[in-house]
Amino acid sequence: MRVRRILLLTLVALMLLAVFSCGSAKKSRPFDQLKVTGSMQLDFATQFSVDYYEGGYKMLSLADGSRFFVVPEGASLPDGADQVAVPIYQPVQNIYLAATSAMCLFDSLERLDAISLSGTKAEGWYIPAAREAMKDGKILYAGRYNAPDYELITASRSPLAIESTMIAHASEIKEQLEQLDIAVLVDQSSNEMHPLGRSEWIKLYGALLNAEERAEQVFSEQAGYLNDVSGSAPSGKTVAFFYVSSSGRIIARRSGDYVSKMISLAGGKYIFESLGDSTSRSSTVALEPEFFYSEAKDADIIIYNATIADEVSSIGQMVGKCPLLADFKAVKRGNVWCTNKNMYQETTALGQMIDSLHKIFADGSETVSDLPFFYHLK
Repeated sequence: MRVRRILLLTLVALMLLAVFSCGSAKKSRPFDQLKVTGSMQLDFATQFSVDYYEGGYKMLSLADGSRFFVVPEGASLPDGADQVAVPIYQPVQNIYLAATSAMCLFDSLERLDAISLSGTKAEGWYIPAAREAMKDGKILYAGRYNAPDYELITASRSPLAIESTMIAHASEIKEQLEQLDIAVLVDQSSNEMHPLGRSEWIKLYGALLNAEERAEQVFSEQAGYLNDVSGSAPSGKTVAFFYVSSSGRIIARRSGDYVSKMISLAGGKYIFESLGDSTSRSSTVALEPEFFYSEAKDADIIIYNATIADEVSSIGQMVGKCPLLADFKAVKRGNVWCTNKNMYQETTALGQMIDSLHKIFADGSETVSDLPFFYHLK
C-alpha cells in the first residue's frame, strides 16, 4: 500500500510540474522589457522609421501615428505589444496590395510571392512581373481600394492590406478591413518631400519581409544615380511637363511636387514657379490653354505626360490635341519628349529617372536615345 501511495504522489507531483512548466513556457516576455538593439538608417525618407528589438522583433512606425510590431517566425507576441502596435507575424504572405506605387518595390525585392491579391487588374500594371503573376493566377484581383472583395480577401486569409493615402477618402473600408482582423498599412511614400524618399520605402518592405540587405542594395543603386547627377552644373533649361485632357484642358504638375523636384535635381527648371496650392494633396492642376500658352510657350523642353493620357507618337499628334502648342519654342526646335506608361509605377527607379532627365537637359535631344522612361518625339 505504501509503495502504491508513493507512486500515486509521485505521479501527481509530476503532473503538477508539467502543468506549471507548460504555463511558464507559454508566458511571453513583457513588451516593455524588450531592448531596442538599433534603428534603420534612412537617407531621405521621413514618413516611416524602423526599430529593431532583441529576439528579431521589429517596430514599423509611420508618420500618421500607426505602428506595426513584426513578430519573427516561431516567436510569440510579447505581453502588451498589441496595446502599442498592430502585430504582424512573419512570414508575411497573402498580402492584399491596393497601393499601386508599392508593387515595384516588392518586385525589386524579388518578393511578389508575398502578394496574393491586387487592387489593380492585370491590364492596369506596367510592371511585367506583376502582370504575368496575375495572368498566371498567382495574384488575384480583389477589387479597388474603395470597393474591395471582402469575401475573397477573407477566404485568402490575408493578414495585411497595404493601402495608398487614397484610403482616407474611404475610411469606412479601412475600418471594415480591421474589423475582419486584417492589418491596414497605409503607404505614405507620396508624402515624402524628396523623390528618393519615395524610393526609400523599399527599406520598410524589406524589414517586413526580412529582406533588408536586398532593399539596401536596390536603394543604393538609385542614390548612386543622384550622386552622379548632383556633381554636374545645372543646365538652366526650362521644362514644361503636362498632358492634354479629353476636354482640351492642360493638366500640369503642381510646383514643388516630386516630378518638378526631379526636374530640378536633374539640372532643369520647371516652367511654373508657383502653380497650385502647396497645402493641397492634389499633385496636378488643370489649366486653360490660353494661360498655359502665356506661361510656357518659351519653355526650352516639353515633356508630354502619357502615364495618364494616351501616348503620342509624334509632335504632330501632340499638337493635334492642342493647336496652340504649334507656336511653342520647344516644338519648333524639336525638343519634345514623352513619358512611357510605366513612369508612375516605378517608384523604385526614381534615381534612374533623374539621371534620364539630366541626359535630356544636358545633351539635348539630338544625342540622347534609348532612355528607360522617356522617348523623343519627332
